[in-house]
Amino acid sequence: MDQLNVIQIRLEDELREMNAIIHRSLHTSNELMNQVVTNYLTVKGKQIRPIMVILSAGLFGNVNQHVLHAGAALEMLHNASLIHDDVVDETTMRRGRSTVNSIWGNHIAVLVGDYFVSNALAAGIRTNNIEIISALSELGKELSIGEIDQICNARDHHFDEESYLSMIRKKTASLFMNCAKMGAEAAGATAEEYAPLVDFAELLGLCFQIKDDIFDYSDNKDIGKPTGNDLREGKVTMPLLFALNNAPEDEARPMKELLKRGNLSEEEISTLIGFARDNGGIDYSFTRMEEMRRKADAYLDCYPDSDWKQSFRDLFGYIISRHK
Repeated sequence: MDQLNVIQIRLEDELREMNAIIHRSLHTSNELMNQVVTNYLTVKGKQIRPIMVILSAGLFGNVNQHVLHAGAALEMLHNASLIHDDVVDETTMRRGRSTVNSIWGNHIAVLVGDYFVSNALAAGIRTNNIEIISALSELGKELSIGEIDQICNARDHHFDEESYLSMIRKKTASLFMNCAKMGAEAAGATAEEYAPLVDFAELLGLCFQIKDDIFDYSDNKDIGKPTGNDLREGKVTMPLLFALNNAPEDEARPMKELLKRGNLSEEEISTLIGFARDNGGIDYSFTRMEEMRRKADAYLDCYPDSDWKQSFRDLFGYIISRHK
């Protein structure tokens, strides 16, 4: 049993009630929409984001109904982004099941994603907290800009770590930061009280995306996407960025030329993956994650010891050690 399973078992009652809120929120009189939504919700993801919301509220001693609605709102918004991503990326499988777009087509999938977004905002309104509603609307903007930044980085061939970190801060870390903020807000904490926790969540979110990007250079067949998939889409992430900027110039130059040319063959993708591995890109990425974890631990030190605080540390450990 991994660290996330332990946390999920501990929060079993809260997660069950939150998922009931999601099911009630998404129920409609339209038979087709109910069919699509029910099929989609049959397999739940790890639900790390709503877990963050609940842990945040627990850290401040008040897991109430507003907290569960905030968690439901974030989970629906997150799933909306996944449904829309699957359309854009033409993905056919997610969580071991056929995607909405592969079963019902892009038109239905986009509408279902929009339906999730609308219900996320409605769940946010039920918290009766303008800060939570504002966070949801700002989050939607951050996620969109993060994706656009990634496209621009690929098109403009930005091979620097600073641009990469800025992009994943918007694309991924912003969601984790808002999980911490919304849980704390719903629990009645002040902005000053939860500021260190938001800083912790930012580092957690950055590590989540870095680990996700490492999988692109992995031989693990259980991760749910083929090796080199990011490179096929023109995405250059931390392992390859490090190699491009630290390998001998006569080795790095041909790799940069390949990336600038685009339309990579499978052989060229394998060459780039090997180049990143051989030049320390994977090891460097793990080193950076451990640095972030140590810094994140310091942010938690200002809170009293508790099971909630330990769960945050365990969650960070899981993020770095997970295999898929």
